[in-house]
Formats: sequence, C-alpha cells, structure tokens
Amino acid sequence: MAVHESRLGRFYEEFTVGDVYRHPLGRTISEADNTWFTLLTMNTHPAHFDAHYAGKTPFGRILVNSGLTIAMLLGQSVSDISQRAVANLAMTNIRLTHPVFVGDTLYGESICTAKRESKSKPYAGLVEVHTRGLNADGDVCLSFDRTVLVFKQSAAGDIDSFPAAKPGPLTLAEVRA
Repeated sequence: MAVHESRLGRFYEEFTVGDVYRHPLGRTISEADNTWFTLLTMNTHPAHFDAHYAGKTPFGRILVNSGLTIAMLLGQSVSDISQRAVANLAMTNIRLTHPVFVGDTLYGESICTAKRESKSKPYAGLVEVHTRGLNADGDVCLSFDRTVLVFKQSAAGDIDSFPAAKPGPLTLAEVRA
C-alpha cells in the first residue's frame, strides 16, 4: 500500500488497489456556505439556518446540511480521483457518521478498492474508491463509495480544451516588446 500526495489527475493505469489518496485541501465550512447551499437546494429544515430552532435540538446549534458535506467531500476528491474521468457512474453507501457544524474543517481521503478495464469503452477503465471525510479532530463525519470511469493514458491527447491563441503562441519577445 502507498499513500499518495495529491496531484492534478490520474489516469486509469495510475490507480492501484489498496493505495490511499489524501486529498490536499481542507475546507472550513462557513455559515454563509451552509445557509446558501441549504436555501439554493430548497431545503426547508430550520436546523440548517435558524439558530434559535437549532439551539433547541439535541445538537444545540446549527447543523451543516448533509448535502453540502457530501458535495464538498466529493469535490475535494476530484483532483486525485476524477480529474481525468469520463464520468461518475455510481455513488453508494453514503454514511453520515458524525455531525458537522458551522466552523468545522473537513478533510478527505480515498482508498482504491477495485479497478477493471471497461468492456465497452476501450479508452477508459472503471475505478472504485471508498472516500471518507474527517473533521479537524479526526472524527469520521461521512463516507461513501464511488465508481468512476477514468481515461487511460493512451487517450490523454484526445481532449485538449485549451484554446489556440489567435495571435499565436506566447513568446518572450512579445512580452518584452
């Protein structure tokens, strides 16, 4: 087993079953993050945006919307797991195991649990990971399993989205002129 530092994307061949990928960016959840996400998604439960109500719950304070914590952890894992993905295929076994509160910082890590070449898409393979989110105290707050269809390295040049500059490539002569 190896523990990998983050980098921007991996191809199918670069995943090894049993390897752990620690996602590089922790994220502190603000009250604005939680309130905006809750209201944008039309979640009307006051435990996420009404401090008076939330203070009377068993938690005693505002709970971060679980949809936000899931989305944030998924986003944190992109640079390591799905930056070079064709598509996310499944997200299962979501577990919310510890409350997340405004001001908590969420960190994520994933372990590759399985991989196989795609039978229908020769340019890609399926990678399965288990991802968990930790707060700054090390409590596991949530986890999920995900299956991602990831490009093979041989397909790396197939998608180049950087536009060609109309005046041509950038040069030192142009900058110094």
